[in-house]
Amino acid sequence: MSRRSNGIVGVWAEAQRQRERQLEAQAREQRERERQQRAYERESARQEREFARQERERREADARRRTERLDARVAALQGLLADGCRAPAFDASALTRSVQAVPFSPGPLAQPVALPDPARYQAQGGWTPARRAQAQAEAQARFEQDLYAARAAEAARQRQLAEYRERYERDAEARREEVRRHNANVARLTAAVADGDPEAAVEYFTAALHAGAGWPEGFPRRFSAGYDRAARQLLLDWELPGYDVVPEAKSVRYMPTNGQEKETARPVAQRRALYREALAQCVLLVLHQLFAADAFGALDSVVVNGFVDGHDPVTGRQEHLFLATVMASRPVFRDLRLDQVSPGDCLVDGLRGQLSARPDRLAPVRPVRRPDDAGAATGAAAVPHAGDDDEPDLYTMDPIAFESLVADLFRAMGMRAVTTQRSNDGGVDVDAVDPTPIRGGTIVVQVKRYRNTVSPTAVRDLYGTVQDAGANKGVLVTTSGFGPGSYTFAHGKPLELVPGTQLVDLLHRHGLRGRLGQGERGGRARAAAPDAVPDEAGRTDADNVLGLSWSGHVALDVCALVCRGDRVLSDEHLVFFNNPATPDHAVRAHPAGAPDKAAIRVSFDAMPGDADRLVLAASVDPEVNPEADLTGLRDARVRLLDASGTELDRLAVSDGRPGETALVLGSFRRRANGNWDFVVGGKGYPGGLEDLVRDYGIEVE
Repeated sequence: MSRRSNGIVGVWAEAQRQRERQLEAQAREQRERERQQRAYERESARQEREFARQERERREADARRRTERLDARVAALQGLLADGCRAPAFDASALTRSVQAVPFSPGPLAQPVALPDPARYQAQGGWTPARRAQAQAEAQARFEQDLYAARAAEAARQRQLAEYRERYERDAEARREEVRRHNANVARLTAAVADGDPEAAVEYFTAALHAGAGWPEGFPRRFSAGYDRAARQLLLDWELPGYDVVPEAKSVRYMPTNGQEKETARPVAQRRALYREALAQCVLLVLHQLFAADAFGALDSVVVNGFVDGHDPVTGRQEHLFLATVMASRPVFRDLRLDQVSPGDCLVDGLRGQLSARPDRLAPVRPVRRPDDAGAATGAAAVPHAGDDDEPDLYTMDPIAFESLVADLFRAMGMRAVTTQRSNDGGVDVDAVDPTPIRGGTIVVQVKRYRNTVSPTAVRDLYGTVQDAGANKGVLVTTSGFGPGSYTFAHGKPLELVPGTQLVDLLHRHGLRGRLGQGERGGRARAAAPDAVPDEAGRTDADNVLGLSWSGHVALDVCALVCRGDRVLSDEHLVFFNNPATPDHAVRAHPAGAPDKAAIRVSFDAMPGDADRLVLAASVDPEVNPEADLTGLRDARVRLLDASGTELDRLAVSDGRPGETALVLGSFRRRANGNWDFVVGGKGYPGGLEDLVRDYGIEVE
């Protein structure tokens, strides 16, 4: 019994020991898992801290780089004059060209035709003397036949080589003659500048300004110029950079507490001082480039009027606002050390010029003299040169000759260009290749010898041709001009539009000849263009429709005024509910289609020659809403449509304000090259349409 009892106890004890070992093993596993979990959590926390550190360093580095870029922009502004003065001066030799010799490379034609080797024509076989003789005769015949063919091929090669060489010499001579003609024109231009010819002086100094180096990227280069021969004085209106050229932020810091970057604003006084200094440097740099380019003593003095485009704080109208003006004589300017001067003090005190005290607020100054005062002006804001009477008239030139002239222009500009065949040309008149690396490539050119504005349809067709041909760019060259619809469609696309005035300018710059009629402004003749034949209602496919829409329930009368400056041409040039069209029907009322609530139809090409603005306005209809004002005019916009009703662009205009019952929505303004640009309005009137038209010179009883 005792032995049996001990056995049972032993089994039970062993089982207990097994159970304890299992519990210990489980406890060890649990402790290992907990240890691993703690290690994982520590590693995760470490990685998160490392990531946060790296992210903080990256954001801090980004903030430092942004600050460095801001500092670099300010440094570039402060060093504008010094950097510009270090750039090489323009020289007349830059206008000349040298012959780019193309090596004579006939290719395979340079290799003579090899004559057959008699050793390879030995008789083969023949068991008998007769058979051997026959084989020998056959081999000799093959040799003579191959020899004859080789000599004939060699003779043909020599003829082709001679023809190819003749074409090469002819083309080389044509290139040499073209360069000689161009350089002769440059020589005549420089001689005319030395003689004080106003037109030559303007052309030469315009080229000098266009070629002037040392200007920061993005600075405007728009200007107009005139030359006073009696005073030997160049007069220049030069566009200045806007206030945003000076960075509004001074520095950028990363704030780790909220994970955002914080910009520190530049003090207003510092920003204004930097902008004022930059404007002074621009004016001084222009003077430096002009006097440095004058190797002929043509300039006794230069007048520079610096302007920006903006809303006049007094009138609210968009126009040139002059922020700097100076008249500098050569002796005084020559004695200046521009690398040592304080630009603002030099301009105002040293040269007795004027510089706006608050250019940030567009506080204007009065220009000394304007280019129009010289009587011969050209450039971005003046009438371009239209050619001499002894030059070929582009309007009456043979179409094939006109296409060849355009091809000559592209070749003179350094490209390879050929005219296409007259049929099956796929809408391409000239094929051109620009060999310039990176920005060059294949160019398709369409040529239209028109008198009226080119229809936007032609521009759209050219874009389709560019896509079908896989070309890099499309160029549309015309003797007339383009309307707003064409420029709107071409914007942002690989298209370039060359109106007649620019074409004449390019021809003259590259030693070619051509004029537009008898020199009428921009070639704006009144004859109908081949693709602009009026229908029974007097409409053409070059017309545009201006559709006005707005939200709100106020009833409006929409009107249009054909103006010169801020004065309507006549009472008949106000199109409104009592006068549906101007006398020439260039502007007329038009039925509005959804979503428009009112519409005006305009033929920009038929506008009077002395008109430079088409003003759109809206007023509360006093019969429908006698007590309303323009607070109900919201989300207003003008849709620019072509004659077929296709929407070309949407032009946002100002909303109405309380107390006003009439509002200038905006105006289309004719630029010097004949194109029309839209400028947003915003001036309101409390006295309705009568108050508005009275402001434009119409007497209201």
